[in-house]
Amino acid sequence: MGIAINPSILSADFANLQRELERISTADAAHIDVMDNHFVPNLTWGPPVVKRLREISPVPFDVHLMIEDADRWAPEYASMGCESVTFHAEAAIAPIKLARTLRAEGAKAGMALRPATAVEPYLDMLSELDMLLIMTVEPGFGGQAFLDVTLPKIARAAKAIEGANLPVTVQVDGGITEETILRAAEAGATCFVAGSSVYGVDEALGGPEAAIASLRAAAASVKRSGAGCGCGC
Repeated sequence: MGIAINPSILSADFANLQRELERISTADAAHIDVMDNHFVPNLTWGPPVVKRLREISPVPFDVHLMIEDADRWAPEYASMGCESVTFHAEAAIAPIKLARTLRAEGAKAGMALRPATAVEPYLDMLSELDMLLIMTVEPGFGGQAFLDVTLPKIARAAKAIEGANLPVTVQVDGGITEETILRAAEAGATCFVAGSSVYGVDEALGGPEAAIASLRAAAASVKRSGAGCGCGC
């Protein structure tokens, strides 16, 4: 699979989100963090805002639902045209049914795991998914430091996907920089969510587009070199 860079608009200027989406037009998708102040201790936006942003966005939407009652709400994001919808395993009562519903609505189905959630109980349902998101920070806030403890889990997930010959993307989210993306790519991730390391780049240095290009090149260099997992697993 190719390398994908999905900037998180959680680090964007909320006062002008249309402009902020346009600033990442070279990205593979915009990562949209939906938080309900229950599953995580933060509150962002809901369906009306996401629907309107999707209508004016130059890039696809990669929606990450950090919410309770995912079984009820996730299909709504798929039905409004979001190209990928990810729910948390910890918040879904019937994850296989939910993944099938998302696909039936025309969206790719993703499932996210918090840093301390083991991947092994979910390996048998990988064929129901298009993407597995391994959180590399505790979900809820941007700007956190990358948790190296998640690297073995990324590697185990990537190995299981490769062994089953499944077209499932391994995504990582949290603390992604030009340095940490190397370790995550070595472990087997191919899709990277980056917030402050994209939107925090000054326009004098090329802004978000330059950051996206640099992150993509860094991850691609690992894939080209064929470097193995450096996580000690």
